[in-house]
Parts: sequence; structure tokens; C-alpha cells
Amino acid sequence: MLAAIIVVAVLAVIFYILYARLITKRNQAREALSSIDVQLRQRHDLIPNVVTLAQKFMTHERDVLESVVAARNQAQAPYKRDDPDAVRQHIEAEKQLSAGLSRLFAVAEAYPELRSADTIVTAQQTLNEVEGHIAAARRFYNSAVTDLNNAVEIWPGSMIAGMIGVKAMPFYEIEDAAARQPVNVADFMK
Repeated sequence: MLAAIIVVAVLAVIFYILYARLITKRNQAREALSSIDVQLRQRHDLIPNVVTLAQKFMTHERDVLESVVAARNQAQAPYKRDDPDAVRQHIEAEKQLSAGLSRLFAVAEAYPELRSADTIVTAQQTLNEVEGHIAAARRFYNSAVTDLNNAVEIWPGSMIAGMIGVKAMPFYEIEDAAARQPVNVADFMK
């Protein structure tokens, strides 16, 4: 009888330790995602200024400007951080925004007066700095997600994760090979 109580107590302690480990790792991944969101908010706040400045010079590029604004609006939409599918959609929206910004700055290269404007140069430098912070936050997030996913996918954590509803989270990465390619300014000069 005493042996059974000891076995049950040991199993309860092991379950609690694994449970606490999973919750800690999930919270670290949430914190890392929140850090990315803080940096993305800074980028989102810069975009209206960049678009407004660019509009003064880029009279024939309205579609590029509108696509950046639309991508920003989609990327700012609230999402549930515990839902891996919602996080994937958010990551995809941010990828579209990054691609739109790349196109915007590539097209801006064709406008010497825009490139030389102090305000756009300052905005672009600030945006580059924010992008560096976003990259660092993504690395931190991906590290936290690796730890969480390992804990969720390896037994016995997988068993406990299934019982308490902790799910593997997606990595924040560029999956589209086209997004990795440099932007060709000639494509936008037609």
C-alpha cells in the first residue's frame, strides 16, 4: 500500500514537472512573439510616413504605394497568439508587407529626387534599423519555438501537451523562394 502511494506521488511530481516545463516554454514563445510584435509596430508606424513622402515624388507608382498600405493594414490585424494557424497567417501577412516595402524602395531608386530627400533617407535608415531589431526578435522567437516544439513533440511531453492543449508553433521564416530573390527595378519601370 505504501509503495503504491509512493509510485503515485512520484508520477504526480513527474507530471507536474513536465507540465510546468511545457507551460514555461509556451510562455517563452509567446513572449518572443510579443517582442516581434513590438518591433513590427514600430515598422507599421513608419510606413505611413514613408508612403506619404513617396507619394510626393512617385506619381506613376500608385499601385505599389497602395499595395504597401494594404499589406500594412492586413499585418496589423489582431491575431490569437496561442493559435498556430493564426500565427502562420500573421507571419504570411508580415512577409507580404516586407515584400511590398522592398518593391517600394526598389521603385524609389528610379526617382533621384526621392532618393536624395533627407526625410526619405532618414525614414529608410530608421526602417533599416527597425528591420535589424525585427530580425533579432525573430531569431529569439525561433529559438523559443524550437524549445517549445521539442518539448511538445518528444515523449512524454507530447502526451502531456496533448492533454493540456499545448501545440507546436510555426517558425518565423521566409519560405517563398521568390521572396528571397532580389527585386528587379526594371520590372516596375514598365
